[in-house]
Formats: sequence, C-alpha cells, structure tokens
Amino acid sequence: MTDQAVDLGGSAVDPQECSGRQFFGRQRELKELREDVERAGLDTLSGRKSPRARVLLIAGRPGSGRTALAEELAHQLRDDYPDGVLRVGLTEPGGAPVPAERAARELLDVLDVPVPPGGGEDELTQLVREALSDRRVLLLLDDAAGAEQVDPLLPQNADCLVVATARGPLTGIPDVRPCTLGGLHPKASVEFLESFAGSVRITVDPRAAENLAEECAGQPAALALAGGWLSIRPQAAVADVAKRLHALPDDGGVLTGQLPVAERPLVRVFRLVYESLPQPNARLLRLLSLAPAGFVDAQTASALAGCSVSAAQNTLEDFVAYGLLRAVGEPHERPAQYAVPGWLAPLLVKLAATDRVAEVQLARARMLERTVRLLQSCRAVTEPDGSPARKKLAGLPRALRFPSAPLAAEWLRTRRPALLAAARLAVEDGDLDTLARRLVAALVRALAAHQGTEAAAPELYGLHQLVLDVAERRNLHREKAAALLNLGDLDAGTGRTADALVRYRAALDAGRAANDPYATGRAMESVGGAHQELGDWQRAADWYGRALAQRLARGEREDEARLYGRLGAVHTYAGRYGEALRSWRAAVAGYRRLGDLPGQARALSEAARVQEYAGRPEESLRTCREAVEWARQAGDLRLQAALQLRLADTLDRLGDPAGARLHRGAAERLLGPEGEAAAPACEIRSASAKD
Repeated sequence: MTDQAVDLGGSAVDPQECSGRQFFGRQRELKELREDVERAGLDTLSGRKSPRARVLLIAGRPGSGRTALAEELAHQLRDDYPDGVLRVGLTEPGGAPVPAERAARELLDVLDVPVPPGGGEDELTQLVREALSDRRVLLLLDDAAGAEQVDPLLPQNADCLVVATARGPLTGIPDVRPCTLGGLHPKASVEFLESFAGSVRITVDPRAAENLAEECAGQPAALALAGGWLSIRPQAAVADVAKRLHALPDDGGVLTGQLPVAERPLVRVFRLVYESLPQPNARLLRLLSLAPAGFVDAQTASALAGCSVSAAQNTLEDFVAYGLLRAVGEPHERPAQYAVPGWLAPLLVKLAATDRVAEVQLARARMLERTVRLLQSCRAVTEPDGSPARKKLAGLPRALRFPSAPLAAEWLRTRRPALLAAARLAVEDGDLDTLARRLVAALVRALAAHQGTEAAAPELYGLHQLVLDVAERRNLHREKAAALLNLGDLDAGTGRTADALVRYRAALDAGRAANDPYATGRAMESVGGAHQELGDWQRAADWYGRALAQRLARGEREDEARLYGRLGAVHTYAGRYGEALRSWRAAVAGYRRLGDLPGQARALSEAARVQEYAGRPEESLRTCREAVEWARQAGDLRLQAALQLRLADTLDRLGDPAGARLHRGAAERLLGPEGEAAAPACEIRSASAKD
C-alpha cells in the first residue's frame, strides 16, 4: 500500500525518534550517501545538465534497517528540500508490487493535485512529474520491486532527490550506485539492545550482549525483537535470550524452510518471540496477515480475534512492545492505528496457512462485517437528528458509534487507505461477494457523505469498478448496469466521452438482461447525452426519442418533461427549429401538469430562444414575457433576471432601445446585493406592460 507523506513542511519523521529512541549505527553508510548526493553524475561529467533527479539506492533484505536508514537520511537532508519530504511504499504487505497508478494517485493526493477519476498510469505519473517539476522535494520510494516501479515516478527536475530502498539493484535506471546493507557494527548492535534492555543488564554481562548481537547477525529487526523480549521480562538476563536462540532447532519448519541463509537469524528470533506468546495472542498475530494494507487498529483486531475491543487494544500494545508492530500517525491520535512491518507480513502469511481454512475465513468475514457497520455509522452521523439513520445509529453498541461528524470524517480520512484495500481484498477473495458488495456500497456512501461526490470521484471510480467485477463474476445484471452507469458518468465528467459511450451501451445491455426499466431508460438517455456531447445530433435525438417512448409508456411524467427538453435542445443545435419548438412546447405542457413553475418558465425561455433563432422575434418576445411571469410566480429571481436580459436583447434587435434599457435595469436590480427588495413584482409587471 502507499503511505502518506512524511511531512510536506520539510521535516521528515524518523520512527525511532517517534518512539523515543535515537538512530543507531550506519554512520559510514550515511556519510557515503550524503557524499553521493554531491557526486557529479554522468550527465554533469559529459557537460550536460541533468534532466532529472538524482537517485540514491539503499539495498538490503527485509529487516536490515534499509527503511530506517532512508528515513534518517531524509531527516538529515530535510532542510535542503524546502518543499517537503514525500514517502510512498511500493510493495503490498503480501509482497505484490503496488501498481504505479496507485502510487501516483497517493502522491497527487498528498500534493493536493486534482486526480482525474479513472486516470491511467501514464496520465497520473505524468501529473506527478508535472507537479514536481517546479518543487524541491525529497521523494522516498520504499521497498521497490524493480526499476519499472521507480522510473515512472522520477521527477524531471534536478533540484529533487529520490531515495529508493529495494532488495537489490534497480537495473535500468542509470547512474545509481547501491548502498548495500549488512548487519550493524557490533558496538552499534549492543547499543541498540541497550535501548530496550537498559544499561544495567548490558553492563553486567557485556559478553552475553555481544553473543546475542552475533546470534541476531546484527540485523536491526532481529535485535529489536530480542530487545522487546527482554523489555517485557525485566528480570531475565541477556544470556537467557542468547541461550534460547542457540537452542532453537533449525528444523526447516514452516518458517525456516526454503529461506535464504541471511534471513534465518531474524526468523529464529521471531520464533522465540512467537512461541513465548499466550495462545490467544499468537492466534491474533497470525490473523494480522488479513489486515488490509498491513494496517490494524483495535476494532479490526477485535473482529479478527472475536474478543472485546479493550482486550484487542491491550494485545496490540503488547505487540508494539515486542517490536512486532509499529504505531503510525500522531502519538496522541485515538483510536491508535498500527502497521505490520514489511519483514513480518510474509511470516504471518506462512503461519496463517497452518490454521483451518474455515476459521481464517470466519475471521475475515467478522472483520469485513465490522468494517461495514463502522462505515454505516460513519455515514449515519452526518444525517439530521431524528432521521431513521440517526435512530438506527443510537441503537448500535458504543464501540461502533461516532460521537460527532468531524470525528467520523477524521476516522474516514486516516483509515481510507486501509478501507480501500479492504474493499479490493474482499472482491479479490471471491468467496465473500455478498459482504464485499455491502462493504463497497457502505464505503461509497460514507465517502460521498463526508467528501462530496465530486471530491471523492477518484476513489468512487475504483469502487464502482470493484462492483462491476463482482457483478460480472456472479452474473448480477442489475448491479452490473448500475456500476457501468456510474463509471460512464465519471468518464463523461472527465471528458472521456467515447469511453462513457461504451459504458452506457454495455449498461443498456445489462439493464435489458435484468429486465430493469430504470436502468434501460437511464442508459438510453445517457447514450443520447454522449452522442450530444460528441456533436452527433441525429443519434442523440434518436436515443432521446427511445428513452422518451419508454417513459411515456410507463407514465413517468417528470422524466417525460425532462426528455422533451433534451430533445428540444438537440433539435435546436441541429437547426431543426420546428421540431425543437414542438419539443419545448411539450416540455412546457409536461411541467404545467406537474405544477413545476420554475421548470415551466425555463422551458418557455428555451422556446423563446428557438423562436428567435427561427427569425420570429415578435413571437419570441411574447413567449419570453410569459416565461418572466411564471418565473415571478415561482419566486426564481435569477431566472427572472436572465429572462429580463433576453427580453432586452430581443428589443434591441427590434429597434426599441428604451424598452431594452428598462429590462436591463430590472435585471441589474434583481442581480444586485439587495435584489429581492429592489425589484418588487409590481415593477417587473409594469416593465413588461410598458413594452
């Protein structure tokens, strides 16, 4: 998953400092990396200005401290990059590479650059490069699987710096010298252990501390686990840990089988910690392999384990003390959120594979159900007091209720990456499609309620695509039609009209297969709208006519009036004024039957426009006056003003400048700061009478 920016104000945050610990060792590597920033690149040596940012690579196996070193370097260099330090992770907790499109979307979100819904990889990565072209930032790309992930995100700006971490070299990116990490220096390893175990135990038996550091091969993650084991047991001696590690059999079991030799010390220390956990805690740790995007909080852990929220919170804090989890976000944030370290995720997947499949699936279902209820609560808190949603909210357990809309919005903001990941994983699973559909629907409603449909459009596009995936897999034609219509609307809103047309036609087929009149009518109207946007007036009129015929057959009067108006518009664009006028008159009649005075006034104003285009200014003038009267009765001041201006233009063309000035003055008073008081109805009527 992709992480949020470290700090756009220019100060990177080191996780060890956040937990009250300082950075240990790696001074030689830090010096080399800082020197590499100043090193002349190949372009400079050849006399050319570098076309893009310098790339520094920190290579090492999981648990080697490569991310901590990258963040310490960013912390030291932050003052040189006043536009901030950005961080994005390029590997999922399960080991899959993060698509470049998703990484780019996260960066654009942090940079406050509008993201087009449904934008592809090329479009989004280009937006990232454009956004960074005039900024001086340090971009930290963590855990890259290969050069193909890094290259599209590289700023075309030599004032930026990219620090990437990976297992090995990034072949394909020129002028990159990897800083390859091994274990910490023995002295730094012992100092790191001391930060957990305290100076007394280290001073009493320094030889044991050195032996323990050697058993851990100097790997920071292994040392942190061993130190966590000691911190939980203040009475234990350092020698106890070293002896226990040495006694662990290397039997090639579920964790150590087929592992590279360099990773076995970390796995051995993890086994020591894991086997010392109480059974319920060990079970919860295994189930954290299901945590979406590797993020977990007390609610998620409670649902996975089937225990109380308070018990889950205590267990998560124990895991932090052991070095099995790290807190994310600000220390004061509640409820707290935690992240599963990258080195731990694959080990948890292996352990979870030993559990019964039915139990794991039940835990996943509980987690998704809890997420659905939290999202429903998150949306319900935005509803007015006394509404059915608020009444339902009051009946939920306290742990599932949000005390206020702002707190719910903040929860949604901080949990958004995990919630989107939960939706993706639920759909990919394929065995819990009913829950997946409910989860996606609840997330769509919550995002729309707190952010608005337009602001949440990029996320909504991906969610509607997930609905479409499930609908196609399960042959759910009605859901497929709805998803295609939503995707088509978002495509149309971003100017991809041809793509929208394909979506709308597919939605029409799905609506017919579902025998859903609403979906088919909506799809036909949308197909007409797409043709209208493309300037194909004949096809637009044809499809509007089909949609209108269906509405007429079903007696849906409001839709009839609207479609008559859309037909009138395309006939007007095509220059078929006679047909346009008939359609607008039918729309007027439809709005009159509905008692919709503003609609009637607007339709009359469009009829007046058509009459003017057709060279019938006198008729246009009479129709426009009638529209003014209906707008006045409707109390629509803006429409009255627009019609007054249209009357003025028509009178100018008829050679009556005095009458035109009168109507323009009335329009100005209607649109002025005191328009409602300055333009009483009697004045408007008298203005029309003087014509």
